[in-house]
Amino acid sequence: MGQITKVRPGGASASTDRISRGTIAKYSTGSLGTGGFATLPGLVLVYFLTDSLGVTAALAGLIVVVAKVWDVLIDPIIGDLSDRSLRRTGSRARFMRIGAVFLPIFFLATFAVPTAVEGRAAGVWVLVAFIAAATAFSLFQVPYIALPAELTENYDERTRLLTWRVVVLTLAILMFGGGGPMLRALGGDNERLGYAIMALVAGLVIALGFYISSKVAPQVAPSAEPAGARVSAIAQYKLGISVLRRSKPFRTLLGTFFLQGLATGMMLAGAQYVAKWVLHSESAVTLLFVALIAPALLMAPVWGRIALRVGKEKAFAWATILFIVGSLALMGLAVAPGAWVYAAVGLCGAAYAGMQSLPMAMLPDVITHDANTEMSAGAGRAVGLAAGAEAGAAAAANAGVPALESPVSTATTDDQETRAGVFGGVWTAGETTGMALGSTALTLVLALTGYLESTGSTSVVQPDSAVLGIVLAFSLIPALATAASLVTLRAYPLRRADVHRGPGGR
Repeated sequence: MGQITKVRPGGASASTDRISRGTIAKYSTGSLGTGGFATLPGLVLVYFLTDSLGVTAALAGLIVVVAKVWDVLIDPIIGDLSDRSLRRTGSRARFMRIGAVFLPIFFLATFAVPTAVEGRAAGVWVLVAFIAAATAFSLFQVPYIALPAELTENYDERTRLLTWRVVVLTLAILMFGGGGPMLRALGGDNERLGYAIMALVAGLVIALGFYISSKVAPQVAPSAEPAGARVSAIAQYKLGISVLRRSKPFRTLLGTFFLQGLATGMMLAGAQYVAKWVLHSESAVTLLFVALIAPALLMAPVWGRIALRVGKEKAFAWATILFIVGSLALMGLAVAPGAWVYAAVGLCGAAYAGMQSLPMAMLPDVITHDANTEMSAGAGRAVGLAAGAEAGAAAAANAGVPALESPVSTATTDDQETRAGVFGGVWTAGETTGMALGSTALTLVLALTGYLESTGSTSVVQPDSAVLGIVLAFSLIPALATAASLVTLRAYPLRRADVHRGPGGR
């Protein structure tokens, strides 16, 4: 790869390529923030809109879609800007810290809606504030995703790094998914005050995780920006499209993760509805998260060991199948809701650990493979030009014509700019879009089955059709989306031999 990946202070040592425990701990702490931001809005935002602000289910879904379309638009740009910042300053930390500063401000604004604002006006307020919060999140998340490819090039060390990241991620899901509703309850009968307290505390914890993780970003010598590096927004989108077009491993892995994000996003958004309208206990949402995360905490290291034995892609497929089984079991809620649901959710949790850690460990492999492929292609073109130049010089000499200077320069692999930020931007856009479409799919099901919106001061009784819709959105529909992801995963082409360069190789 390029010059910027040759020095990794605090990362893998040159002799052993083993990442230090301190680096793993600091990097993984970032997932305290990413897990919190993905979990809490995914869990309560739609419910906050429909059951506290009086926003219709259809409008709530539209708000989520618009916010995520914005994500799709800005993530590739942030990815390219992150790459340029890396060349200019020698680190990606600057963007990560800007995100840490602004996210808690806009996160609080998302849930601190004035009491006089309801319905559509409240929806507009939430939309503007959430877009700002999502932008701050992307400023951290995009460079954060790019870091593993720069911390180590070792196939197994990436699995180790990302496994512990997922351990922290699962803890974050438990802390925010279970603790968020508890913080909300501190508002008592004043639901809006409760949501504001929740957002304030959560935002500060997320920012702390962001800041700690930013300290692990490698600091290297700045490099000159190549000619033509400053490109328009359209050109930045083209960069994102180009990595999708040329890298089959990236297309298939992102497609798989997108579909699984849709499934888990739908279940996450539906959990609060299941607790209230199916299990008839709003506090049950905390138990659902405990049932999900306890097995995930235990299984995250196990999936890492399984991947070392059978390969990441096969372990990923096994985790996916296990999740499908657990999701289908949840269909029983339609006829016999009860405590047994926590066992089925636990099965999904065990699978979820692998569905998070394994694709995240595969992404750096994809980035390395793409860089190596581009480098090999560049070297091949250089050899061809050199051969052509030599043949031309020989022909000119035979004809008695002075030979022209060879067009082949002394370019090195340092001219091959890394595009880890671009990959990270596209990946983040795909991930957040999948999660958002999961929430939107839930709102469509609610709208189609007759779900009744309300404000905190009113109570309603949901029709049976709406309750059935909630169950299907929590079980069958996510199972079908996850099953579809197995098709794209089967097309993933990389194996250990395609990435790992042997003992001591990098």
